[in-house]
Amino acid sequence: MAIIDFALNLAKAVIVLFIIVDPIGNVPIFIGLTEKLPDNQKRRVFNIACLVGFILLLIFAFMGQLIFTIFGISIYSFEIAGGILLMIISIRIIISPREERDENETPEQLGAVPIAMPLLVGPGAITTAILNIQQYSYVITLLSVLIVMAVSWVILRLITNFYKILGKTGSLVVTRVMALLLTAIAVQYMLTGIRHYVFNTV
Repeated sequence: MAIIDFALNLAKAVIVLFIIVDPIGNVPIFIGLTEKLPDNQKRRVFNIACLVGFILLLIFAFMGQLIFTIFGISIYSFEIAGGILLMIISIRIIISPREERDENETPEQLGAVPIAMPLLVGPGAITTAILNIQQYSYVITLLSVLIVMAVSWVILRLITNFYKILGKTGSLVVTRVMALLLTAIAVQYMLTGIRHYVFNTV
């Protein structure tokens, strides 16, 4: 019976975290961000993104509350900060040619920001990981993070196939459209953070 309960709790933790991380829904954005990179650099970007995402989720899951307490910040301010970061990135994509940005942007930088944080590991994923610790256990939380990031890694590695389908023109169109979508996501992050702050402090 204990094994069944463990499996059910793990399944619930994985499903909720996967929905929040949403690697499938973010595929078009990942395509736009890595459109000009050669295949070997794309793989490196996605490897780094999943590794960084895994580490960040574990850090915030196990120490998130302590970190927020030490620095005197709330998850609401974290949501607003994530929105501002996404907004800056999306504006850069729209107004700056990709070739110019590639000169100073390494796969490590792109994989860490914005793909790992805040696209994969955003305020929602961090909050979910913290809640999983409180609701389930350390083991279940660790396994759920590992499973979700492993599945995300597989999905990201398959993105090259989308490039082949879209072609050069299609990828360019997707890049600009997704930059606008990224801007909308950034605004939503900030609005959510403001709304949560107002409702929970008034």
